[in-house]
Amino acid sequence: MQTNLADFIKDSPEGQEADAILRSCVHCGFCLATCPTYQLLGDELDSPRGRIYLMKQMLEGQPVTQKTQLHLDRCLTCRACETACPSGVQYGKLVDISRGIIEEQVKRNIESGILRYMLRKILPNTSVFSACLKLGQMIRPLLPSSLKKTVPSKVRSAEKWPLIRHTRRMLVLEGCVQPVLAPNINAATARVLDNLDISLIKAEQAGCCGAVAYHLNAQEEGLDHMRHNIDAWWPYVEQEVEAIVLTASGCGVTVKEYGYLLRHDVAYAKKAARISALAKDISEILDTEFESLQRLLNNRSMNSKGSKLSFHSPCTLQHGLQIRGTAERILLAAGFELAMVENAHLCCGSAGTYSILQPELSRQLLENKIAALESDNPEQIVTANIGCLTHLQTGTQLSVKHWIELLDEELSCC
Repeated sequence: MQTNLADFIKDSPEGQEADAILRSCVHCGFCLATCPTYQLLGDELDSPRGRIYLMKQMLEGQPVTQKTQLHLDRCLTCRACETACPSGVQYGKLVDISRGIIEEQVKRNIESGILRYMLRKILPNTSVFSACLKLGQMIRPLLPSSLKKTVPSKVRSAEKWPLIRHTRRMLVLEGCVQPVLAPNINAATARVLDNLDISLIKAEQAGCCGAVAYHLNAQEEGLDHMRHNIDAWWPYVEQEVEAIVLTASGCGVTVKEYGYLLRHDVAYAKKAARISALAKDISEILDTEFESLQRLLNNRSMNSKGSKLSFHSPCTLQHGLQIRGTAERILLAAGFELAMVENAHLCCGSAGTYSILQPELSRQLLENKIAALESDNPEQIVTANIGCLTHLQTGTQLSVKHWIELLDEELSCC
């Protein structure tokens, strides 16, 4: 694709990167078949190729309107298009650059601005979000059915976290929403790793990975969250922890990109690159330890025999992290049967704050995903990201858990 970027951006690092990404697109259209919003709306401008045209026009200095903003807002940033693209177009990076620019050029209405501000201030703040959840649970009986589904009536408490007793040690990203909605996920991860003679450590001062603010176009605010985590983790990095374990694939994509996102920050660039190198999804950790894990499983009388699961692979896992089949392989080794899931590459509609900001599109995607997950009659649904987990649970009567919790249950049984 030929480009002629405007003076306001062409000589900047972002402009040079955007130019290279735009030039790599050959208009082939492979992305259209994998784009969830294009499949729902049938509008070329709600496809990756159409949005690339809109972003190109903006970067070349043409007038930007709320129409361009709308089509970029509708993008889930699921990155399924990147998986399908034969030219390797880095669409996600181009969208981030363009959204940052359009946020400065097109003013949002007051309602939208307030909602986005509240999401940025509530979700990354664990104590504030916890208080909001408790309030929501108190008034849950009074809420309309559409809202009632989004407020869990109860939260599964965290079971015992093992003592720090092994020479091998890894850090865990505690996160922001996950400790409130599903505190047992990280505890289960700690117990699984403890069985493999690895101690999982919390860095108490660490918090939100930065994705919430960054993808709501408050990019500098998101970078500050990243810098805060690096400062909290760095003493442990200096003590040579083996890895930073990520149990939410949505956070995992972001932490693995710290090095890229902070590459121009003189004070943090090298540290951020080190953090990204250490960051590993829990499936990657267990894949490396697979032989030891399999021996543990073989020595237990597993109670999962015959239990059928539907595994929802989050977009951030299969498209963002490019990890496919790893969690499934581990679940099979644990004795579970995996149900067939059609169109497994498509998004469930959670996509961070998307389910709040684009509720109608999100609902349609959720209905399609639940139909696919339930079609082979599973006993429960498992996934690898807290956002997907809570979103899916609003659309099904089946239990939805993180897959690491089921593995922990298998290792804990007699």
